[in-house]
Amino acid sequence: MTHQHGSLEVITGSMFSGKTDELIRRLRRATIARQKVQVFKPVIDNRYAVEKVTSHAGTDYHAIPIQSATEIWAQLETDTTVIAIDEAQFFDPEIIPIVRQLADRGLRVIVAGLDTDFRGEPFGPMPVLMALAEQVEKLQAICMVCGEPACRTQRLVNGVPARYDDPIVIVGASELYEARCRAHHEVPRE
Repeated sequence: MTHQHGSLEVITGSMFSGKTDELIRRLRRATIARQKVQVFKPVIDNRYAVEKVTSHAGTDYHAIPIQSATEIWAQLETDTTVIAIDEAQFFDPEIIPIVRQLADRGLRVIVAGLDTDFRGEPFGPMPVLMALAEQVEKLQAICMVCGEPACRTQRLVNGVPARYDDPIVIVGASELYEARCRAHHEVPRE
């Protein structure tokens, strides 16, 4: 089944907000509709399984790990109608024209990724992808301090907030990160 028009959907939010679960839900629906789906993820994301996108809740879907966004072209099958890209914040800026070209070709492109890094600042290509998308869904987690809706990802180093000048990319899960609301998100600068 082909789509009449290409589109870009972005699923974003903090860690533990359900981005990958929502991505997988959409992929399963596309599969039920007999659409050909291909999923890509960055090689760097090897937390649960190399050839799967896996949510923190444990749901998963087969994926092709790639080093750079340009590898999508070599892996793209001619009958594919739905392309999904998980953890898009880790890709180089080349992901932006690639996603745009895929949608222009009539494909449904679904991108999931963090909107901000642990410092609370826009993360990688995500702000541009959000601006180009027909649909953006921003999910929230639960603040681990107060229980209110959380929109930030708090990185912890030995149980205390990471410093602003710490490396931006450190792949991890609940051992390094937790969801926080704006009021409880801390990024010491000194």
